[in-house]
Amino acid sequence: MTRKNMVALGAALALGAAVTALAGCGGRGKGPGAETGGTEKVRIVLDWTPNTNHTGIYAAQDKGWFAGEGLEVEILTPPEDGALVLLASGRAEFAVDFQESLGPAIASGSPLPVTAAAAIISHNTSGLMSLKSAGIRRPRDLAGKRFASWGTPLVQAVIQDIVESDGGNFSRVTMVPNMAADAFSALETDVDSVWIYYAWDGVAADVRGTAIDYLDLGTINPALDFYTPVIVINNGWAAAHSETARRFMRALSRGYNFAIENPREAAEILLKYAPELDGELVRRSQDWLAGRYRGDAPRWGEIDGARWGGFYRWMYSRGLLETDIGAGGFTNEYLPE
Repeated sequence: MTRKNMVALGAALALGAAVTALAGCGGRGKGPGAETGGTEKVRIVLDWTPNTNHTGIYAAQDKGWFAGEGLEVEILTPPEDGALVLLASGRAEFAVDFQESLGPAIASGSPLPVTAAAAIISHNTSGLMSLKSAGIRRPRDLAGKRFASWGTPLVQAVIQDIVESDGGNFSRVTMVPNMAADAFSALETDVDSVWIYYAWDGVAADVRGTAIDYLDLGTINPALDFYTPVIVINNGWAAAHSETARRFMRALSRGYNFAIENPREAAEILLKYAPELDGELVRRSQDWLAGRYRGDAPRWGEIDGARWGGFYRWMYSRGLLETDIGAGGFTNEYLPE
Protein backbone atom coordinates (compact mmCIF):
# COMPACT_ATOMS: atom_id res chain seq x y z
CA MET A 1 0.00 0.00 0.00
CA THR A 2 2.59 2.56 1.07
CA ARG A 3 5.02 2.31 -1.82
CA LYS A 4 2.30 2.38 -4.45
CA ASN A 5 0.79 5.48 -2.90
CA MET A 6 4.15 7.22 -2.75
CA VAL A 7 4.98 6.37 -6.35
CA ALA A 8 1.68 8.02 -7.25
CA LEU A 9 3.02 11.29 -5.85
CA GLY A 10 5.58 11.38 -8.63
CA ALA A 11 3.61 9.62 -11.32
CA ALA A 12 1.05 12.40 -11.08
CA LEU A 13 3.68 14.87 -12.24
CA ALA A 14 4.51 12.74 -15.30
CA LEU A 15 1.03 12.27 -16.74
CA GLY A 16 1.66 14.60 -19.69
CA ALA A 17 1.41 12.21 -22.63
CA ALA A 18 -1.43 10.26 -21.11
CA VAL A 19 -3.31 13.47 -20.32
CA THR A 20 -3.09 14.63 -23.92
CA ALA A 21 -4.13 11.26 -25.31
CA LEU A 22 -7.08 10.74 -23.01
CA ALA A 23 -8.51 14.18 -22.34
CA GLY A 24 -11.42 13.64 -24.71
CA CYS A 25 -12.29 10.10 -23.66
CA GLY A 26 -14.74 10.80 -20.83
CA GLY A 27 -17.98 9.96 -22.65
CA ARG A 28 -19.84 6.73 -22.14
CA GLY A 29 -21.96 4.63 -24.42
CA LYS A 30 -23.66 1.37 -23.62
CA GLY A 31 -21.92 -1.01 -21.23
CA PRO A 32 -20.95 -0.29 -17.60
CA GLY A 33 -22.85 2.77 -16.45
CA ALA A 34 -25.79 1.98 -18.75
CA GLU A 35 -29.01 0.26 -17.66
CA THR A 36 -28.87 -3.52 -17.97
CA GLY A 37 -31.92 -5.53 -16.97
CA GLY A 38 -33.09 -3.29 -14.15
CA THR A 39 -29.62 -2.65 -12.73
CA GLU A 40 -26.80 -0.38 -13.80
CA LYS A 41 -23.20 -1.51 -13.96
CA VAL A 42 -20.64 0.74 -12.32
CA ARG A 43 -16.92 0.14 -12.04
CA ILE A 44 -14.59 1.55 -9.39
CA VAL A 45 -10.84 1.09 -9.71
CA LEU A 46 -8.73 1.02 -6.56
CA ASP A 47 -5.41 2.80 -6.16
CA TRP A 48 -3.67 -0.35 -4.94
CA THR A 49 -4.45 -3.76 -3.51
CA PRO A 50 -7.33 -3.87 -0.96
CA ASN A 51 -6.58 -2.24 2.38
CA THR A 52 -8.41 -0.33 5.09
CA ASN A 53 -8.70 2.79 2.94
CA HIS A 54 -11.16 0.74 0.88
CA THR A 55 -13.23 -0.88 3.62
CA GLY A 56 -16.32 1.25 2.98
CA ILE A 57 -16.41 0.06 -0.63
CA TYR A 58 -16.37 -3.57 0.40
CA ALA A 59 -18.88 -2.97 3.19
CA ALA A 60 -21.33 -1.38 0.74
CA GLN A 61 -20.84 -4.34 -1.58
CA ASP A 62 -21.13 -6.98 1.13
CA LYS A 63 -24.17 -5.45 2.82
CA GLY A 64 -26.05 -5.17 -0.46
CA TRP A 65 -26.27 -1.40 -0.35
CA PHE A 66 -25.03 -0.99 -3.92
CA ALA A 67 -27.55 -3.61 -5.06
CA GLY A 68 -30.24 -1.83 -3.07
CA GLU A 69 -29.56 1.26 -5.18
CA GLY A 70 -30.01 -0.77 -8.36
CA LEU A 71 -26.28 -0.98 -9.03
CA GLU A 72 -24.04 -3.84 -10.03
CA VAL A 73 -20.61 -2.66 -8.88
CA GLU A 74 -17.33 -4.13 -10.09
CA ILE A 75 -14.23 -3.40 -8.00
CA LEU A 76 -11.08 -3.27 -10.13
CA THR A 77 -7.39 -3.24 -9.26
CA PRO A 78 -5.40 -0.56 -11.08
CA PRO A 79 -3.13 -1.01 -14.08
CA GLU A 80 0.50 0.07 -13.98
CA ASP A 81 -0.31 3.48 -15.47
CA GLY A 82 -2.64 4.26 -12.59
CA ALA A 83 -6.28 4.60 -11.65
CA LEU A 84 -6.72 8.13 -13.01
CA VAL A 85 -5.71 7.13 -16.53
CA LEU A 86 -8.10 4.19 -16.47
CA LEU A 87 -10.88 6.43 -15.15
CA ALA A 88 -10.26 9.20 -17.69
CA SER A 89 -10.25 6.73 -20.57
CA GLY A 90 -13.81 5.67 -19.72
CA ARG A 91 -12.84 2.20 -18.52
CA ALA A 92 -14.16 2.95 -15.03
CA GLU A 93 -16.75 5.35 -13.62
CA PHE A 94 -15.08 5.92 -10.23
CA ALA A 95 -11.56 5.57 -8.90
CA VAL A 96 -9.63 5.83 -5.66
CA ASP A 97 -6.75 8.27 -6.03
CA PHE A 98 -5.12 11.23 -4.29
CA GLN A 99 -5.45 15.01 -4.29
CA GLU A 100 -1.73 15.29 -4.94
CA SER A 101 -2.12 13.21 -8.12
CA LEU A 102 -5.30 14.91 -9.24
CA GLY A 103 -3.76 18.40 -9.22
CA PRO A 104 -1.25 17.86 -12.03
CA ALA A 105 -3.84 15.85 -13.96
CA ILE A 106 -6.31 18.74 -14.09
CA ALA A 107 -3.85 21.66 -14.14
CA SER A 108 -2.37 20.51 -17.44
CA GLY A 109 -3.08 22.26 -20.73
CA SER A 110 -5.00 19.09 -21.65
CA PRO A 111 -6.64 18.22 -18.33
CA LEU A 112 -7.98 14.78 -17.57
CA PRO A 113 -11.81 14.82 -17.36
CA VAL A 114 -11.98 13.76 -13.70
CA THR A 115 -13.18 15.33 -10.44
CA ALA A 116 -12.84 14.35 -6.78
CA ALA A 117 -16.29 13.47 -5.41
CA ALA A 118 -15.51 12.50 -1.80
CA ALA A 119 -12.70 12.38 0.74
CA ILE A 120 -12.15 8.87 2.07
CA ILE A 121 -10.27 10.25 5.10
CA SER A 122 -10.99 13.78 6.31
CA HIS A 123 -7.37 14.76 7.02
CA ASN A 124 -3.95 13.78 5.73
CA THR A 125 -2.77 10.76 7.72
CA SER A 126 0.59 10.47 5.95
CA GLY A 127 3.95 11.50 7.26
CA LEU A 128 7.54 10.44 7.84
CA MET A 129 8.47 7.39 9.86
CA SER A 130 11.88 6.59 11.30
CA LEU A 131 13.18 4.11 13.82
CA LYS A 132 13.45 5.63 17.29
CA SER A 133 17.19 4.94 17.21
CA ALA A 134 17.62 7.34 14.25
CA GLY A 135 16.86 10.34 16.45
CA ILE A 136 14.59 12.13 13.97
CA ARG A 137 12.26 13.92 16.38
CA ARG A 138 11.50 16.96 14.21
CA PRO A 139 11.95 17.93 10.55
CA ARG A 140 15.35 19.62 10.93
CA ASP A 141 16.71 16.35 12.30
CA LEU A 142 16.53 14.96 8.75
CA ALA A 143 19.71 16.91 7.97
CA GLY A 144 22.56 14.43 7.84
CA LYS A 145 20.09 11.55 7.40
CA ARG A 146 19.03 9.38 4.46
CA PHE A 147 15.47 9.81 3.23
CA ALA A 148 13.82 7.28 0.91
CA SER A 149 13.10 9.32 -2.20
CA TRP A 150 11.38 8.44 -5.47
CA GLY A 151 13.14 11.26 -7.27
CA THR A 152 9.98 13.30 -7.78
CA PRO A 153 9.56 17.09 -7.58
CA LEU A 154 6.67 16.81 -5.12
CA VAL A 155 8.51 14.63 -2.61
CA GLN A 156 11.57 16.88 -2.78
CA ALA A 157 9.45 20.02 -2.37
CA VAL A 158 7.65 18.65 0.69
CA ILE A 159 10.85 17.55 2.42
CA GLN A 160 12.61 20.82 1.61
CA ASP A 161 9.63 22.80 2.93
CA ILE A 162 9.38 21.07 6.28
CA VAL A 163 13.15 20.91 6.90
CA GLU A 164 13.84 24.56 6.05
CA SER A 165 10.73 25.80 7.88
CA ASP A 166 12.16 24.10 10.98
CA GLY A 167 15.52 25.82 10.55
CA GLY A 168 17.26 22.81 9.04
CA ASN A 169 19.67 22.52 6.12
CA PHE A 170 17.91 20.66 3.31
CA SER A 171 21.16 20.30 1.33
CA ARG A 172 22.36 17.93 4.05
CA VAL A 173 19.42 15.55 3.56
CA THR A 174 20.51 12.59 1.46
CA MET A 175 17.65 11.71 -0.89
CA VAL A 176 18.19 8.01 -1.51
CA PRO A 177 16.41 6.40 -4.49
CA ASN A 178 14.45 3.60 -2.87
CA MET A 179 11.53 1.60 -4.25
CA ALA A 180 11.43 -1.09 -1.58
CA ALA A 181 7.98 -2.55 -0.97
CA ASP A 182 8.59 -2.93 2.76
CA ALA A 183 9.16 0.26 4.73
CA PHE A 184 10.63 -1.63 7.69
CA SER A 185 13.20 -3.46 5.58
CA ALA A 186 14.25 -0.12 4.10
CA LEU A 187 14.65 1.47 7.53
CA GLU A 188 16.69 -1.45 8.77
CA THR A 189 19.10 -1.33 5.83
CA ASP A 190 19.22 1.57 3.37
CA VAL A 191 17.55 4.68 4.82
CA ASP A 192 16.71 6.54 8.02
CA SER A 193 13.25 7.85 7.15
CA VAL A 194 10.38 6.92 4.82
CA TRP A 195 7.05 8.49 3.87
CA ILE A 196 4.17 6.33 5.07
CA TYR A 197 0.43 6.26 5.62
CA TYR A 198 0.09 5.89 9.36
CA ALA A 199 -3.07 3.79 9.18
CA TRP A 200 -1.02 1.02 7.61
CA ASP A 201 2.71 1.24 8.31
CA GLY A 202 2.36 3.28 11.49
CA VAL A 203 -0.10 0.78 12.90
CA ALA A 204 2.11 -2.04 11.60
CA ALA A 205 4.98 -0.66 13.68
CA ASP A 206 2.81 -0.96 16.76
CA VAL A 207 1.78 -4.50 15.81
CA ARG A 208 5.46 -5.41 15.35
CA GLY A 209 6.48 -3.73 18.59
CA THR A 210 8.90 -1.47 16.68
CA ALA A 211 9.70 1.85 18.36
CA ILE A 212 9.36 4.69 15.86
CA ASP A 213 9.21 8.46 15.56
CA TYR A 214 6.57 9.91 13.27
CA LEU A 215 6.36 13.39 11.72
CA ASP A 216 2.79 14.23 10.74
CA LEU A 217 2.81 16.39 7.61
CA GLY A 218 -0.55 18.09 8.15
CA THR A 219 0.44 19.08 11.68
CA ILE A 220 3.83 20.41 10.62
CA ASN A 221 2.36 22.58 7.85
CA PRO A 222 -1.43 23.08 7.48
CA ALA A 223 -0.95 23.51 3.71
CA LEU A 224 0.12 19.86 3.64
CA ASP A 225 -3.11 18.70 5.27
CA PHE A 226 -4.36 17.60 1.86
CA TYR A 227 -6.96 14.97 1.04
CA THR A 228 -5.44 11.57 0.42
CA PRO A 229 -7.06 9.31 -0.71
CA VAL A 230 -10.21 10.51 -2.47
CA ILE A 231 -13.02 9.08 -4.59
CA VAL A 232 -12.73 10.44 -8.14
CA ILE A 233 -15.45 10.43 -10.80
CA ASN A 234 -15.34 10.52 -14.61
CA ASN A 235 -16.78 13.89 -15.64
CA GLY A 236 -18.39 12.81 -18.89
CA TRP A 237 -20.06 9.81 -17.33
CA ALA A 238 -21.23 11.85 -14.33
CA ALA A 239 -22.83 14.48 -16.56
CA ALA A 240 -24.83 11.79 -18.33
CA HIS A 241 -25.60 9.71 -15.21
CA SER A 242 -25.88 12.18 -12.33
CA GLU A 243 -28.60 10.26 -10.51
CA THR A 244 -26.64 7.01 -10.82
CA ALA A 245 -23.64 8.82 -9.38
CA ARG A 246 -25.75 9.98 -6.44
CA ARG A 247 -27.06 6.46 -5.83
CA PHE A 248 -23.53 5.09 -5.90
CA MET A 249 -22.33 7.73 -3.45
CA ARG A 250 -25.32 7.13 -1.19
CA ALA A 251 -24.44 3.44 -0.90
CA LEU A 252 -20.73 4.22 -0.53
CA SER A 253 -21.45 6.69 2.24
CA ARG A 254 -23.41 3.98 4.06
CA GLY A 255 -20.40 1.70 3.70
CA TYR A 256 -17.96 4.17 5.24
CA ASN A 257 -20.36 5.22 7.99
CA PHE A 258 -20.74 1.52 8.80
CA ALA A 259 -16.94 1.22 9.06
CA ILE A 260 -16.92 4.27 11.36
CA GLU A 261 -19.54 2.81 13.68
CA ASN A 262 -18.57 -0.87 13.44
CA PRO A 263 -14.81 -1.06 12.83
CA ARG A 264 -14.38 -4.67 13.95
CA GLU A 265 -17.19 -6.01 11.78
CA ALA A 266 -15.97 -3.85 8.92
CA ALA A 267 -12.48 -5.32 9.31
CA GLU A 268 -13.90 -8.83 8.98
CA ILE A 269 -15.68 -7.80 5.78
CA LEU A 270 -12.42 -6.54 4.30
CA LEU A 271 -10.66 -9.76 5.31
CA LYS A 272 -13.43 -11.76 3.66
CA TYR A 273 -12.63 -10.10 0.34
CA ALA A 274 -8.86 -9.93 0.91
CA PRO A 275 -7.97 -12.94 3.09
CA GLU A 276 -4.28 -12.57 2.22
CA LEU A 277 -4.02 -9.52 4.50
CA ASP A 278 -2.68 -9.74 8.06
CA GLY A 279 -5.76 -10.00 10.26
CA GLU A 280 -4.34 -8.25 13.31
CA LEU A 281 -3.02 -5.38 11.20
CA VAL A 282 -6.38 -4.96 9.44
CA ARG A 283 -8.34 -4.97 12.70
CA ARG A 284 -6.06 -2.48 14.42
CA SER A 285 -5.83 -0.28 11.34
CA GLN A 286 -9.62 -0.29 11.11
CA ASP A 287 -9.90 0.76 14.75
CA TRP A 288 -7.42 3.58 14.12
CA LEU A 289 -9.23 4.85 11.03
CA ALA A 290 -12.77 4.62 12.44
CA GLY A 291 -12.62 8.08 13.97
CA ARG A 292 -10.66 9.56 11.08
CA TYR A 293 -12.74 8.71 8.01
CA ARG A 294 -15.16 11.51 8.82
CA GLY A 295 -13.10 13.31 11.45
CA ASP A 296 -14.40 16.85 11.97
CA ALA A 297 -16.23 17.03 8.63
CA PRO A 298 -20.02 17.66 8.68
CA ARG A 299 -20.53 14.30 6.95
CA TRP A 300 -18.38 11.51 5.59
CA GLY A 301 -16.75 12.47 2.32
CA GLU A 302 -17.21 16.23 2.46
CA ILE A 303 -14.25 18.23 1.13
CA ASP A 304 -13.46 21.67 2.54
CA GLY A 305 -12.73 24.03 -0.34
CA ALA A 306 -10.37 26.26 1.61
CA ARG A 307 -8.14 23.37 2.62
CA TRP A 308 -8.34 21.78 -0.81
CA GLY A 309 -7.36 25.02 -2.52
CA GLY A 310 -4.68 25.78 0.05
CA PHE A 311 -2.74 22.69 -0.94
CA TYR A 312 -3.02 23.47 -4.65
CA ARG A 313 -1.83 27.01 -4.06
CA TRP A 314 1.14 25.54 -2.18
CA MET A 315 1.87 23.22 -5.13
CA TYR A 316 1.58 26.06 -7.64
CA SER A 317 3.87 28.32 -5.61
CA ARG A 318 6.56 25.65 -5.87
CA GLY A 319 6.17 25.06 -9.58
CA LEU A 320 4.41 21.71 -9.18
CA LEU A 321 1.31 22.75 -11.14
CA GLU A 322 1.25 24.27 -14.62
CA THR A 323 -1.60 26.64 -13.75
CA ASP A 324 -3.13 28.03 -10.57
CA ILE A 325 -6.33 25.98 -10.24
CA GLY A 326 -7.20 27.32 -6.79
CA ALA A 327 -9.90 25.15 -5.27
CA GLY A 328 -10.78 23.46 -8.55
CA GLY A 329 -11.09 19.75 -9.13
CA PHE A 330 -13.59 18.68 -6.49
CA THR A 331 -17.33 18.62 -5.84
CA ASN A 332 -19.57 17.64 -2.91
CA GLU A 333 -22.71 17.53 -5.05
CA TYR A 334 -23.00 13.74 -5.24
CA LEU A 335 -22.78 13.17 -1.49
CA PRO A 336 -26.03 12.41 0.36
CA GLU A 337 -27.36 15.12 2.65
